[in-house]
Amino acid sequence: MTNHSKTTAAGHRVDPRLYVMMVLQYAVYGVWLPVAARFLSAEPSVGGLGFSDFQIGMIITVAGALGAMAAPLVAGQIADRYFATERCLAVLLLVGGIVKFATAYQTTYAAWMWLSILYAICFVPTISLTNSLAMAHLADPKRQNPKTRAVAAFAWVAAGWVFSIVWLQTDLRFQWLPPFFGGEDLPDAPARMIDSVRVAGAMSVGYAVFCWFGLPHTPPKRGAAEKLAFAKAFALVRHRSVAVLVAGAVMVSIIHFFYYAQASKFLASIGLRDAYIMPAMSLGQISEIVVMLVLGPMLTRLGFRTVMTLGAFCYFLRYAIFGTVALPLGAIVAALALHGLCFACFFAATFIYVDRIAPRDVRSSAQTAIMLVVLGIGPLIAGPLNGVISDWCMQSDGQLDYSKFWYIAAAIGLAAALLVALLFRDETVDAEPRTED
Repeated sequence: MTNHSKTTAAGHRVDPRLYVMMVLQYAVYGVWLPVAARFLSAEPSVGGLGFSDFQIGMIITVAGALGAMAAPLVAGQIADRYFATERCLAVLLLVGGIVKFATAYQTTYAAWMWLSILYAICFVPTISLTNSLAMAHLADPKRQNPKTRAVAAFAWVAAGWVFSIVWLQTDLRFQWLPPFFGGEDLPDAPARMIDSVRVAGAMSVGYAVFCWFGLPHTPPKRGAAEKLAFAKAFALVRHRSVAVLVAGAVMVSIIHFFYYAQASKFLASIGLRDAYIMPAMSLGQISEIVVMLVLGPMLTRLGFRTVMTLGAFCYFLRYAIFGTVALPLGAIVAALALHGLCFACFFAATFIYVDRIAPRDVRSSAQTAIMLVVLGIGPLIAGPLNGVISDWCMQSDGQLDYSKFWYIAAAIGLAAALLVALLFRDETVDAEPRTED
């Protein structure tokens, strides 16, 4: 146990460096992902790339899924057994940043697909590594981890708002309603959206430097009895609670990635201006900040099953509202705020549960294993399925029937909520703050 960890355990204080890590981690992701479907699908005549729904699904979901499948070896095994976590993060982010910057200059589907796979192999493992590093330096992860994740949500919002407001509009002026600064849309907005990919690449390189020199040292567990850390982590599925969570997480992650494959296109199709798409979608992260701040007390008072059931049910509710396209634009935009309950109550609670049930020497690998489900298996299904459902919901005029599409997603969310509510049982025993690290 490091001296820093002892200080944290004694004072229940969160190291400010962990907040900085979460800010950079999610700013890198949040500056480009919410609008990716918009610039990937827009016609070349307005600066987009003109990719189909199937191609977009492959780039956004399947590429990430392949990266997640490499994560148990790249992140779990290496970080848990051989190299310090902060050094692994630095190397992965440096290479990933260079790849991301190069991707922005490509115009063909093949180039975007292959470079997106390479980037995912570098970036996806960093998500589980930041989770495990943070939890290694928190005295009480159940209470403190939601606070660090709230900062991550703030970073996602800030990155998206600043980019959209400054780069996609002209003649800015203050307004009382979010995003607080409005102006005239630039005619080549989809082309300028691609610049978000360049920004993400540059930010990733800077983040890598911070990881190498600024993060607390988090050494591997060299003395562990089980040499294959990820094999031991995957054995957690023998617990009934983990098996139920895995099944539920697959279903929820499928519809979670439907959101990123379709939401920005959907909002544009119902009349939301390009410059407001990312700020509107960031309402979900704003609500996530609020929910993260109360997630610890929620878990203590309500328990894991109730909280995770609520998260899955909110996926159903959000997509049911999206599907009711006759609703006013304002009502559909307001439903984006449900993302906070969706993500925090289901996924963040799941990460905390896995950390509590996993043996000490495979916590990095356990986080990576659940990430394999959330960012690997689910998206691997979601990518092609997004194309299949889109084709099935396509109207005779060539426009997607979003009502039908979102109702299908809502049905999957309801099934996941029922699965967790009926079959999940909390198998963790030690509910006290963990101090052995």
